[in-house]
Order: sequence, then structure tokens, then C-alpha cells
Amino acid sequence: MDCFYAAIEVRDRTELAGHPVGVGGRSQRGVLTTCNYEARKFGVRSAMPAFMALQRCPRMIIVPTRFDVYRRESAVIRGILHRFSPLVEPLSLDEAYLDVSAHPGAPDALAEVIRALIFRKTRLTASAGIAPNKLLAKIASDLNKPNGQCHVRAEDVPEFIAALPVRKLWGIGQVTEQKLERLGVTTCAQLQRFTRAELCEHFGKFGLELYEQCRGIDHRPVEPDRERKSLSNEETFSQDLITLEDCEERLPDLVEELKSELTKKAAQRAVTKIFVKLKFNDFSRTTVERAGPSPELDAFRVLLHEGFARTGKPVRLLGVGVRFAGTETPDKSQLALL
Repeated sequence: MDCFYAAIEVRDRTELAGHPVGVGGRSQRGVLTTCNYEARKFGVRSAMPAFMALQRCPRMIIVPTRFDVYRRESAVIRGILHRFSPLVEPLSLDEAYLDVSAHPGAPDALAEVIRALIFRKTRLTASAGIAPNKLLAKIASDLNKPNGQCHVRAEDVPEFIAALPVRKLWGIGQVTEQKLERLGVTTCAQLQRFTRAELCEHFGKFGLELYEQCRGIDHRPVEPDRERKSLSNEETFSQDLITLEDCEERLPDLVEELKSELTKKAAQRAVTKIFVKLKFNDFSRTTVERAGPSPELDAFRVLLHEGFARTGKPVRLLGVGVRFAGTETPDKSQLALL
């Protein structure tokens, strides 16, 4: 979806149309959950402290979040996706993967129909990425925003990925981008010159992921909810979260979105554990989990404190999640795709 929360606020409050709008807290320590495209023209972005956003765009109107409304609209959109395939993997309230490989329709036409249905039902615009795998579909979905779509065909993948800036790959933030620049790498074609061993030497385990990503390789299937052993919601930040307080500012929105997803499945799946996972700026990771079926903010906050204290390093990814009954396997690191 295009600026989902902000688009809903503008839709429901017509006086906001044409104005830069942010959604989130306006207090001294408030953080923007998202903002519309009018605000982004001034360099405002999601996860930016509100005071900094207002410095860049003093005319911006900041409205509080309304997760009950966002959850309701998300359910409508999810229902539309399920008309075309049972293989729907939600990433958050405003984003999901849809596997339509078994559908007889042409993917371009299907995407246009789905986007039109979403607009008709919600008066909200959506963008789509169409590709052979999840990595490429996610990248493509960002290329023709807002209210557009991009199709990367299998035969076009080598050319498409070679020209792509490495910054578009998952997991590459500002620090990693600068490190790659020092190695003379700004595009995926340049990154392809490195062997697996060389990338692991520079980036540890993440080097294996980079080797495949820069070639457009992604073997992960689309996983509908009923097949999941766990459910999580996570965010990778364009700028690292330096302090524990910074992480705490981001936690409530993550928990709200997680609880929204759980509301749809509580009658079918029993939660046995809750967890918080962090990836630090050196790509090391940690997960803290506790037995308990109550995914409340205070419980996640306790786990966050423990996880952050393990290193105290700046955080590039923060996630919260639950494990369902019968799934006691330790959490495997998962690609962050929002």
C-alpha cells in the first residue's frame, strides 16, 4: 500500500489533502510511523523523530495513529488478495506477498485488477511488484510508487539485477553501503565479482546472503499463515537506533501490528512463547524469548531490555513475535522485507 496510514488519514479528513502529513507522536521523543509523499519531498521519512521532521517541514501536520482503523482496512485488503490465491503471506498491515503462479490469468493483468479492487473498496492506492521470487518482487514494488506496478520477467532478471544499486538489496543500510563503496561496489554487477569466500571475509554470514541477493536468487516460498511456526513483525531502519530509549520508541507500533495479525488467528493457533529479536549494526543478532501466551507491550519491553543489554550496540533491525504450540525450534534469522 502507498503510505498506508497517512493515506487513510487523508482519506478520512479531506482537509488534509494536498498537505504534508505525518502519522505518529508529536512529543519531544515522538517518532513518525509514516508520512505521505508531500512530506517526503522535504526529506521527511518514517522512523524519523518528530522534532527533526518538523525542522525539515514546519508545515507538516502530524496526526496520532489509529490502529483500529488501519486493522479494519488491512482486513478488507487481505480479503481481496485471498480471492486470487490462498498463498498470502502478510508482512505487516500494509504489505503482503501473493503467490499467483497457479492462477490462469496473466500476472500483469491480475495486479491491475487487484489494485483496482483495492481502490474501489477502500479509496486507497496500492503498488505492486511482479517477479519470480520474493526478493525481486519486493524491490520491484518500490520502483513505480505511488499507484503503479513493475514486472520483472524471469528472462530479464540478470539485466535487471546487474544495474541495481546495492542499496536496494535487503539488509544494506548506510554503514554497509559505505563499506561496499570503499570496496569499489555501488551496483549488483560490481558485487557479483566477489566470491562467496571474499564476501564472508568482509561481511561474515551476511556475505552468503549478499552473494545470492546480488544475483537475484531467493528460494523462500510464500508462506500462508496456517503454515507458519511463528509470527513476527519487524523493521529494518535506515538509520541505526543508538539507545535503548530509541528502541522503546519503535516498540509499540511493532506490537500493535503483531497483535492485529494474531487477532485473526487466535482461535486457531495457541501461542506458547513471545520473543524479541535484534540485529545490530555489525550484523550480529540476538533473540530473547520467554514462555507465555500474552503478547503485551510490557512483556516485550522486558525482553527488549535484556536483548539490548547483551551488546549495547546500535540496532539496525528490531522485531517482535510469537511461537505457536508445537514449534519449539529456536528462531532462525529471517530476512527483513519492510
